[in-house]
Amino acid sequence: MKKLFTLIAIAVFGISAQAQTGAKIEFKAKDNTIDYGTVTKEKDNGVRVFEFTNTGDAPLIITNVQSTCGCTVPSKPKEPIMPGKTGKIEVKYNMNPGPIRKTITVESNAVNYEGGKVPLKIKGTVVAPSDVNVLEKKKTLMTQ
Repeated sequence: MKKLFTLIAIAVFGISAQAQTGAKIEFKAKDNTIDYGTVTKEKDNGVRVFEFTNTGDAPLIITNVQSTCGCTVPSKPKEPIMPGKTGKIEVKYNMNPGPIRKTITVESNAVNYEGGKVPLKIKGTVVAPSDVNVLEKKKTLMTQ
């Protein structure tokens, strides 16, 4: 009987040790990625928002958000995100023509990611605006 109680106590302790308590961060974007698609600088300001929810049982604190380069500027929430509440991380890309493949690292107290670090990604392509022939434009204005 004593062995049975010891076995049950060990099992309960093991199960409770595996249950993670604390802040947990869950992003709404599939695979934590936002796809800009194909855009032009003149028609897009380059701002995108990663929305997330604290699915844990403790306040979520975003301590740092950093990009892999200076062409992408992220901003983080200043206040802790309470359990069950949502927050936003805004990312602004400078819209230089060419492919977009950038990673933003979010550092927090989230227990559902190793070290609380979550990689976010943006991807897409920025194309140069089509060249406008000034003479052709004047010609169409004259015929009107």
